[in-house]
Amino acid sequence: MRVTVLGSAASHAVQGQACSSHLIEGGGARVLFDCGNGSVANLYAMCDPLSLDAIFITHNHPDHYVDLYSLQALVRYAPGGPAGPLALYVPEGLFERMQGLLSERGAEEFRSAFTCKELAADRSVRIGALDITPVPVEHTDPTFALRAQGDGACVVFTSDTAFGDAVRAAVAGSDLLLAEATVPARYESMAPHLTARQAGKLAHEAGASHLVLVHLWPTNDRADAFREASEEFGGTVSIARELETFEVVRGGERS
Repeated sequence: MRVTVLGSAASHAVQGQACSSHLIEGGGARVLFDCGNGSVANLYAMCDPLSLDAIFITHNHPDHYVDLYSLQALVRYAPGGPAGPLALYVPEGLFERMQGLLSERGAEEFRSAFTCKELAADRSVRIGALDITPVPVEHTDPTFALRAQGDGACVVFTSDTAFGDAVRAAVAGSDLLLAEATVPARYESMAPHLTARQAGKLAHEAGASHLVLVHLWPTNDRADAFREASEEFGGTVSIARELETFEVVRGGERS
């Protein structure tokens, strides 16, 4: 399985960054975990967006889905005529909320650009030979971590979450862990987000082989985040960077 970071930033992005998005390729499938602002431009560097087999959105915050409106334009106004629709999986009620920004005609075109299905807690979705399982975590309601299992490996994206039993259950047994590290240590427990140190603890408890810190606030000191996560985890730690790719094989080894 291969994972490419399309967006590493939380809420807003600085030059050269985009917001939450990850391309997962494996089991004969190509799926997107989140579609935050600026991520579609990076997706073009990796593949034709129309080649996606499915898009999964973790929760109702715009930095995790706002580039769906760009994909809508791509699908509906392609020079060769309308394409798609693209398969889209979202938490309950979110697809309707997304249409609130659009005119009546725009909402109709949005609906025609995507085939939407709602995620259900702990109910796996099969895409090719990949099994994608949404697991509830503590953030806004509802928010899902996403587990991708295929090619003998397990990749988990925490989405946005508070530290606790819910996210521990979501990440257990992961080989590659994409863990949010939004807030600096001094703000620990002041918001439903993880610090880098908490992300390191999760990776250690999960038995992961590789921890990638994602969804970092753009002004965070990334060197501090790396140090804090490494002290807790003890394994391989990476700070997510746009268009960085990680190969995940059995046992979590990198090729």
